[in-house]
This record gives sequence, C-alpha cells and structure tokens, in this order.
Amino acid sequence: MPNAKLKHYLHLHLLVFIAGFTAILGELITIGALALVWYRMAIAGILMLLYIKIIRLNIKITKRTFLQFSAAGIIIALHWITFFEAINQANVSIALAMFSSGAFFASFIEPIFFKRRILGYEILFGLIVILGVFLITSSEMGYINGIVLGLLSALFSTLFAVINGRFIERYNATVISFYEFISGVLFLTVFILLSGMEFNAEFFTLSQMDWIYIFILASVCTAYAFIGAVEVMRYISPYTVILSYNLEPVYGIAMALILFPETEKMSPQFYIGATLVIATVLMDAVLKNYKKRKTKTNTIIN
Repeated sequence: MPNAKLKHYLHLHLLVFIAGFTAILGELITIGALALVWYRMAIAGILMLLYIKIIRLNIKITKRTFLQFSAAGIIIALHWITFFEAINQANVSIALAMFSSGAFFASFIEPIFFKRRILGYEILFGLIVILGVFLITSSEMGYINGIVLGLLSALFSTLFAVINGRFIERYNATVISFYEFISGVLFLTVFILLSGMEFNAEFFTLSQMDWIYIFILASVCTAYAFIGAVEVMRYISPYTVILSYNLEPVYGIAMALILFPETEKMSPQFYIGATLVIATVLMDAVLKNYKKRKTKTNTIIN
C-alpha cells in the first residue's frame, strides 16, 4: 500500500530529524557534558525499563553477556560525553561535521571485527574524509579542541556501532540497549565520584528549561528514537535506514544555522570540507548497497 509505505518513510525522516536535533539540545542545555550524559542515560534507562515491563520482555542474560554489554555502554557514554563537550568547546556545526568522519574509522574497524579485508574504495573514501577534515581544521583553528573531541566522538560512535552489530546477531535490541544504558550510568556515577564531583543538591538543581530539554533528550531523542529505529526496519530496508541516518549532520547543521546564526556561521572552507565528508559518507553507503545487491543477484543466478 503506497500510503502505508509513505507513512513509514516519513517516520524514518522524523527519526533522522530527531537525531539531528540532539545536537541542538546539547547547545541549549547549560550543564556540563558529564552531568548531561548521566541524566540522559539514567532517564532513558528508566523509560526503557517501563517499556520492557509493558511489553513483558524477558531480559535475563548471563554474567558474561552483561560484562560485554557494559563495555559497550561505557563506549557509548564516552561517545556522548565527547560529542556534547565538542559542542561546548566549538559549536553544533563543528561537532556534527567531525561526527560524519565515523565512516572513515569504520573502514578500518569493521574489517578487524568482521574479519574481512579492507576494500580499495574505502581507503580512497578515507583519504577524501581526511582532506575534508583538514579543510575544516585549517579554516577553524580557533575550534581545535572541539574538532579533536568531535573526532574522538566519531571514533567511539563507530566502535560502538560495530560492537552492537555483533550483539544484534544474537540478542534482542531492546535488551542490549537497556543494559548499555544502565552500565553507562554506573560507569559515569563512579567516574563523577572519583573526579571529585558530588551528587549533592547543586548537582540536582537545574533550571526549569534544562529539565525540559534533558527530558526531551532522554525520552524523544534516546528511548523513543531507538525503539522507532528498530520498528521502522520492519518496513524499510536496513540500507535505506542507514543511508537516511547519514543525513543527520545535514539536518543538524541546517537547524543550527537557523536557530543560532551568530555562533554557527562558518567560513566557506568549512562548508567545502563538511560537504566533502558528508558526500563521501553517502557515496560509501550507496556503493556498499550496490555491491551487496550485486552479490545477492550473482548468488541467485548461480
């Protein structure tokens, strides 16, 4: 049914828009990145638990599996911390442009985890991404701390995605996410205490707008967005979903330019570099899909 298909495509792009809006919330929320991620994972974990109770999902896992999920939870926590701190140190545009470089890291990390050879075009695309990052860096040296943090964020994000790619082959996606959120909160709690911070009245005293923005971040941009992404894959091919999510930096940068024109207006060289990075990510997704379809076709013919 065409109308039903259109509804799912609109839902997908709503989810991509929400993903881009995450960076906007990172700019609006006034607390530090460490506390922000603690709140995000804690609230999202509680909401995910309520969802699990509603659908009566069995979440029993072994101790070994819990430790594996915990490692991934720590990695995603580090990704979010470096991402939001990149926004604090630079701006939304820098953080999202650097986040796009994840495809470059994936071209080297994926072959290690999935035991396949590095493809020639991945190396070429990686070099183009490096060129794009170089153009951004050389034109925006005042944001060097944000650029480095953004690159670290992309690295952690890619590592997390690859690890989750192995988990999803054997475990329920909601169970994986729930334990990752919980372990991330435990890790951040210990880290906060060791760093000299305290969970005192000041830590929990936020402005009304911060509470609103954090709840939107944890509920709509985390718990709902995750469940929605899993649900939409029932009706739309994973390739289309992945390709659409590569538009997240485009949506995010566009929103940032509209909402924060004073701080987000960058040099022409930045937009050339960002275009190179984002276009390369899209080309990589298109080429991977073409090769996958070609392989399936050859298999059917043979």
